Amino acid sequence: MLLPHGYEGQGAEHSSARIERFLQLCAEGNIQVVNPSTAAQYFHVLRRQGRQQIKKPLIVITPKSLLRLPEAASTIDRFTSGGFLPVIGDASADEAKVTRVLMCSGKVYYDLLAERKNLEDANTAIWRVEQFYPIRRTCWSTSSLVLRRQPISDGFKRNQRTWRMDVYGTRLLKMLDQKHSLRYVGRPPSASPATGSHTIHQMEQQRLVKGAFSD
Repeated sequence: MLLPHGYEGQGAEHSSARIERFLQLCAEGNIQVVNPSTAAQYFHVLRRQGRQQIKKPLIVITPKSLLRLPEAASTIDRFTSGGFLPVIGDASADEAKVTRVLMCSGKVYYDLLAERKNLEDANTAIWRVEQFYPIRRTCWSTSSLVLRRQPISDGFKRNQRTWRMDVYGTRLLKMLDQKHSLRYVGRPPSASPATGSHTIHQMEQQRLVKGAFSD
């Protein structure tokens, strides 16, 4: 199932795939919920689905803006090798310099990436959560040491309950020691999935991105 409506500044009826409704259904590994951020990730998750011996429903969050975003394109070798990554770490970050890790999902990654470049920030790593469910601890094994050393900020949308559904907030806290903190950065809870004003949407998005890099 492809859910194309992401939070992209359109009207309320075009601003939410209602991820939280599918997360409420998740239990005992019954379904899969993913949000691929590159063309290769999209290809590999469909390929994985086709090759699974035991088929389970696959829910794919597919905001339309990524279809025409040059940064979301993938080179040929990304299609012909590798596979779907539930979590994508930040290969460009120098782990020795990282003092903060931003965790996000979907297209907001590219906004955060642009802001980091604009700020010339070498102390922040940006990770992408590509699979909301099921959550496999082995996916975090290469990142666990960094998680224990750096404070984490999150980029999920609270009004869509990705954060409050106990999908990542509580689980990440269990991976941290008492010396580090987990902080939510995003829009406040809202009865409507969109403001209905593109100008206000852009203002909110700018506050969100800048807030992610603030102390």
